[in-house]
Amino acid sequence: MLNSLASGRRLALRIVMWQVAVAALVGLVFLMQGRREALAALAGALVVALGNALLGARAFAGMHGAGMALGRLLMGMILKWIAVIGGMGVILIKLKLPPLAAITGLAAAYAVHLLAFRFKG
Repeated sequence: MLNSLASGRRLALRIVMWQVAVAALVGLVFLMQGRREALAALAGALVVALGNALLGARAFAGMHGAGMALGRLLMGMILKWIAVIGGMGVILIKLKLPPLAAITGLAAAYAVHLLAFRFKG
């Protein structure tokens, strides 16, 4: 086995931590435009971090057979997308926060994946 379960857990945790840091950074940048924009950007990025945390927790829960691992991965992906789509729905529809800031936070948090897999170190 080339890649251990612990290595996958560490990578998932590192991605979530970077996404939380990016959420804070994007929130600070949007603070120049106002508190509602900053809150929208922060919440948009945190929704992605929450979704990835759910995916990581479900996918790396324990060592089982291949069928069980695939089932956990698929369930984690479903939970992730429920969290992201539901969270963005709450941000945009229920809270009526600015959509541009929320989508910018969402995109910034997803951009972390490009860097995380490039610099796995």
